[in-house]
Amino acid sequence: METITQSPVRFSEGAIKELNRLMSDANFDQTQSLRIGVKGGGCSGLSYVLGFDQEKENDAHYDFEGFQFIMEKAHEIYLYGMEIDFQGGLNSRGFTFKNPNASSTCGCGTSFAV
Repeated sequence: METITQSPVRFSEGAIKELNRLMSDANFDQTQSLRIGVKGGGCSGLSYVLGFDQEKENDAHYDFEGFQFIMEKAHEIYLYGMEIDFQGGLNSRGFTFKNPNASSTCGCGTSFAV
């Protein structure tokens, strides 16, 4: 039995709308879950992970206002309080991350240091 924990991150209305759009596509693999996390690399030391993946042994289940995702429990310390947004404009399109734990970020917006 999986335990669902309160979300360490928030999603904007735009991010939830875009993620729901992606997950409702006819070709979406329903066996995958939304994964949020970090990985080493990028301009500033760590990069954000946002994508669809199979569940792994070290994953915890989270819920944000009914929207569920998975994350390695150890990543929570880097992402606690972060907001994920989606920008749909012509000049800037994609997911953005506002992380209060980042001591610095790079120009691309997907890499940070703590």
